[in-house]
Amino acid sequence: MEPLRLGLPDAGELLTLQRAAYISEARAHCTFDLPPLLESVEQIQTSLLDPACLAWGYRDNSEVGRLVASVRIRIAGDVGEVGRLVVAPDRQGQGLGSRLLLAAEERLPRGVTSLHLFTGEHSAGPLRLYPRLGYRETHRSPEGHYELVHFEKARSHPVGPVR
Repeated sequence: MEPLRLGLPDAGELLTLQRAAYISEARAHCTFDLPPLLESVEQIQTSLLDPACLAWGYRDNSEVGRLVASVRIRIAGDVGEVGRLVVAPDRQGQGLGSRLLLAAEERLPRGVTSLHLFTGEHSAGPLRLYPRLGYRETHRSPEGHYELVHFEKARSHPVGPVR
């Protein structure tokens, strides 16, 4: 499965996927006020139009099939800020998130030397996933009644072009 670059035409479907995927995170953290659940289609469109934001996804069966996974990485100097890694609930546990994140990392501009991301302290799947992919916890910060767990990963081979 080859990751596809996502753009403006994908915004509505991306919003649907994101909301479906974050319901379990909302339940785990006892709040539905998570930014991915509050983000509007207009905000996603703005993000997709930002040249510093690179978005990739996987679709079922073909380039026109259902969007089943996506990730956005915002480039800030030499840092790639990973956000909104989501997998459709019926496709979770099949390795799509891992494969997509690693594929996105390979496609970043040469100058990106480290990746940063965060997740909630009750996000069991992501807390297992990120260390397996080479991310290390750097610190925690308060967010309402829970903490955000921050991770960082040095990019060992920053050689790929943006595809």
